[in-house]
Amino acid sequence: MIPKILAAISILGIIFLSSSQPQIPPALAQTTNCDPAYPDPDVCIPSPPPDLDCGEIEYRNFTVLPPDPHRFDGDEDGIGCEKR
Repeated sequence: MIPKILAAISILGIIFLSSSQPQIPPALAQTTNCDPAYPDPDVCIPSPPPDLDCGEIEYRNFTVLPPDPHRFDGDEDGIGCEKR
């Protein structure tokens, strides 16, 4: 039973790592110009290059998933470009 479940998970492209945050299936990364590390529906940030900083984008307090290619989530709490 376990091998069948693992096969189904593998086919779906779901990746489970020791991290508490979900990982991005590679197929999803290729379906849009928006980087899937920033999945909020109202946020569209392209993948690098160029490497962007918070001051160069309009979005604040958005969801960030690993690997966070722009490093918007410096404290690794899953929220990018937090307003202070």
